[in-house]
Amino acid sequence: MKDIMEQAKTLAAKFENFEIDPKESDAAEALAALHRAALRRAEVEAEIATAVDQAREFQVSWDAIGRRLGTSGEAARQRYGQRAHH
Repeated sequence: MKDIMEQAKTLAAKFENFEIDPKESDAAEALAALHRAALRRAEVEAEIATAVDQAREFQVSWDAIGRRLGTSGEAARQRYGQRAHH
Protein backbone atom coordinates (compact mmCIF):
# COMPACT_ATOMS: atom_id res chain seq x y z
CA MET A 1 0.00 0.00 0.00
CA LYS A 2 2.84 2.35 0.84
CA ASP A 3 4.26 1.69 -2.64
CA ILE A 4 0.93 2.63 -4.23
CA MET A 5 0.82 5.91 -2.33
CA GLU A 6 4.46 6.66 -3.26
CA GLN A 7 3.69 5.97 -6.93
CA ALA A 8 0.62 8.22 -6.80
CA LYS A 9 2.65 11.04 -5.24
CA THR A 10 5.41 10.63 -7.84
CA LEU A 11 2.85 10.66 -10.64
CA ALA A 12 1.14 13.73 -9.17
CA ALA A 13 4.49 15.56 -8.98
CA LYS A 14 5.20 14.73 -12.63
CA PHE A 15 1.84 16.13 -13.67
CA GLU A 16 2.32 19.27 -11.57
CA ASN A 17 5.67 19.96 -13.22
CA PHE A 18 4.51 19.14 -16.73
CA GLU A 19 4.37 22.12 -19.09
CA ILE A 20 1.64 21.98 -21.72
CA ASP A 21 2.02 23.37 -25.22
CA PRO A 22 -0.94 25.77 -25.74
CA LYS A 23 -1.60 24.02 -29.06
CA GLU A 24 -2.41 20.89 -27.12
CA SER A 25 -5.28 22.19 -24.97
CA ASP A 26 -7.42 19.09 -25.59
CA ALA A 27 -4.53 16.92 -24.49
CA ALA A 28 -4.04 19.17 -21.46
CA GLU A 29 -7.63 18.60 -20.36
CA ALA A 30 -7.26 14.86 -20.88
CA LEU A 31 -4.09 14.87 -18.78
CA ALA A 32 -5.78 16.95 -16.09
CA ALA A 33 -8.64 14.45 -15.99
CA LEU A 34 -6.12 11.62 -15.72
CA HIS A 35 -4.38 13.43 -12.87
CA ARG A 36 -7.66 13.87 -10.97
CA ALA A 37 -8.54 10.21 -11.49
CA ALA A 38 -5.12 9.06 -10.25
CA LEU A 39 -5.50 11.14 -7.11
CA ARG A 40 -8.99 9.72 -6.45
CA ARG A 41 -7.65 6.20 -6.99
CA ALA A 42 -4.91 6.80 -4.40
CA GLU A 43 -7.49 8.12 -1.93
CA VAL A 44 -9.77 5.12 -2.50
CA GLU A 45 -6.84 2.69 -2.14
CA ALA A 46 -5.98 4.28 1.20
CA GLU A 47 -9.62 3.98 2.30
CA ILE A 48 -9.72 0.31 1.27
CA ALA A 49 -6.47 -0.42 3.12
CA THR A 50 -7.85 1.18 6.29
CA ALA A 51 -11.07 -0.83 5.98
CA VAL A 52 -9.05 -4.04 5.50
CA ASP A 53 -7.03 -3.22 8.63
CA GLN A 54 -10.25 -2.71 10.58
CA ALA A 55 -11.72 -5.97 9.29
CA ARG A 56 -8.57 -7.85 10.26
CA GLU A 57 -8.72 -6.33 13.76
CA PHE A 58 -12.11 -8.05 14.05
CA GLN A 59 -10.51 -11.26 12.77
CA VAL A 60 -12.42 -11.24 9.48
CA SER A 61 -10.90 -13.91 7.24
CA TRP A 62 -8.85 -13.08 4.17
CA ASP A 63 -11.36 -15.08 2.11
CA ALA A 64 -14.23 -12.83 3.26
CA ILE A 65 -12.16 -9.71 2.61
CA GLY A 66 -11.14 -10.97 -0.82
CA ARG A 67 -14.77 -11.67 -1.76
CA ARG A 68 -15.72 -8.08 -0.84
CA LEU A 69 -12.88 -6.82 -3.00
CA GLY A 70 -13.78 -9.06 -5.94
CA THR A 71 -10.66 -11.19 -5.65
CA SER A 72 -9.37 -14.20 -3.78
CA GLY A 73 -8.46 -14.20 -0.11
CA GLU A 74 -4.86 -14.96 -1.03
CA ALA A 75 -4.68 -12.00 -3.42
CA ALA A 76 -6.15 -9.72 -0.75
CA ARG A 77 -3.67 -11.01 1.83
CA GLN A 78 -0.75 -10.48 -0.53
CA ARG A 79 -1.83 -6.94 -1.34
CA TYR A 80 -2.90 -5.72 2.10
CA GLY A 81 -1.40 -8.17 4.58
CA GLN A 82 2.12 -6.76 4.65
CA ARG A 83 1.27 -3.19 5.62
CA ALA A 84 3.81 -1.48 7.87
CA HIS A 85 1.38 -0.27 10.55
CA HIS A 86 -0.50 -3.54 10.72
